[in-house]
Amino acid sequence: MAERPARRVRLDTPVEQRRSLRPHYDPDAFGRVSEQIARFLGTARFLVYLTALVIVWLIWNSVAPDALRFDPRATNFTLLTLILSLQASYAAPLILLAQNRQVDRDRVASDEDRAQNERLQADVEYLTREVAGLRQTLGEVATRDFLRDQLREVTEEVVARARSADLGAEQVQHDAEAARKREDRERRAERKKRRARARVEEQQAGGKGLNEPFVSGDPDS
Repeated sequence: MAERPARRVRLDTPVEQRRSLRPHYDPDAFGRVSEQIARFLGTARFLVYLTALVIVWLIWNSVAPDALRFDPRATNFTLLTLILSLQASYAAPLILLAQNRQVDRDRVASDEDRAQNERLQADVEYLTREVAGLRQTLGEVATRDFLRDQLREVTEEVVARARSADLGAEQVQHDAEAARKREDRERRAERKKRRARARVEEQQAGGKGLNEPFVSGDPDS
């Protein structure tokens, strides 16, 4: 008997789900219903309703006629005990299921918070490096205050040089005037010396003429 060739599965064809004898249900929907029931079991309203039900149950099965009692006292309220046992038996798993779902949500939230914290830490480290780089760059760039200080220093230096140049020009002019005045004084002193020398010579010349004897023009007289 020839063997049947294996069926090739195409990638563009969805795989058919195999039928199973297990009951199919939506875990998420069942979990939401379980959480709602567990939340209701943990409220004061449920305690009030349960207490009222037990009290009415006990009073009815104790005071009502025997024909109307469905859980007589003689059997120690067996039906009530069974109902409460079933309620406790189902309440515990429902509460555990709700707790497990809450733990899963807390774990997911914790993972998301951790991932967000890691992203924030990475962003903070990146911004810190950027700020450090900007500080280094700004340390090499001339700021407004630095330029103002440099311009102030240059202005003061230019003003000082201009003043020194003005003072030097005034000093040169003053020295020239002083030299001119000194030359004028020397010229006047030289002139005075020449005049004094000329007077002395004239006086000497005049003194010689007075000391000579008077000679008359007529020799016979």
